[in-house]
Amino acid sequence: MHSLILHNDEIVGAADNCTSPGQTGLLNGWGVFSTLRVRGGVLFAFERHWDRLRRDAKLLRVPMPARPEWLHGRLLNLVEANRAFDATLRVAIVRNQGGPFEGPGITRTFDLIAFTTDLAQWPDSVSLGMKPHARHAANEFAGVKTMSWAFNLAWVEEARERGFDEVVLLNERGEVSECTSANIFAIEGDRVWTPPLDSGCLPGVTRAILLEEVRVPGVTIAERSLLPHDLELAECVMITSTTRDLLPVRSVEGLRVREEGRPVREALLQALLEFRKEYTTRAAMRAAVSQFTNG
Repeated sequence: MHSLILHNDEIVGAADNCTSPGQTGLLNGWGVFSTLRVRGGVLFAFERHWDRLRRDAKLLRVPMPARPEWLHGRLLNLVEANRAFDATLRVAIVRNQGGPFEGPGITRTFDLIAFTTDLAQWPDSVSLGMKPHARHAANEFAGVKTMSWAFNLAWVEEARERGFDEVVLLNERGEVSECTSANIFAIEGDRVWTPPLDSGCLPGVTRAILLEEVRVPGVTIAERSLLPHDLELAECVMITSTTRDLLPVRSVEGLRVREEGRPVREALLQALLEFRKEYTTRAAMRAAVSQFTNG
């Protein structure tokens, strides 16, 4: 974490005491969050992150800022303060009131907390463990990115103690859902499959961009229910997230994973990087025009 964080309207020191034990969201994990990629000072795919935050907040009854511009401007202030122009940014909206443990004197309905950190250095490939019954696809809160993240943290810590980098989470039907902090894709020839949202997986931003924006000639990307056996049949397995991009999987617990489909993964990765470059270029130009017009 960098030395400065965003707390509501203020940039404060990361070690400063700016929260209260009486904030019910902090005590109960009652809030939503998202992790963004900052490239060239631009918040990549901010609109998608905002839409997901707003959707999840509505489901969890977490108050949200009324306008995306309010949040966007404050996050850019944090990026500027930390000089974090190529970094990772985590933003959380914390509910402050409600429940039996609300502290006295708290007038704000929510707190905005955000911080930046250096880009993670991921390995060239990952090894995945397997965790049955880790997602309940029928739950109304399946796929919500809630601050109550302890299950995921415990599972990935256990996986690493067992020699894995991450873990495949299966739902109550034994289907592949996702990893603790990544979506999963299986490449079969010129077709690329990822579990549908009704598998209980989180609607990741990188996942959505691959499904809706990225185009590679001759390659089709779509949703399909996957069983663990389908990962073994695939020519390549990869996991995706805002911080990982498209990371190949070298092994899955109990399965034999193939790697013949890596050229397709490389083509998809290049298309994703080009999409991000074009997005950030357009966003930077819009910001420059706006500053010139308003200045």
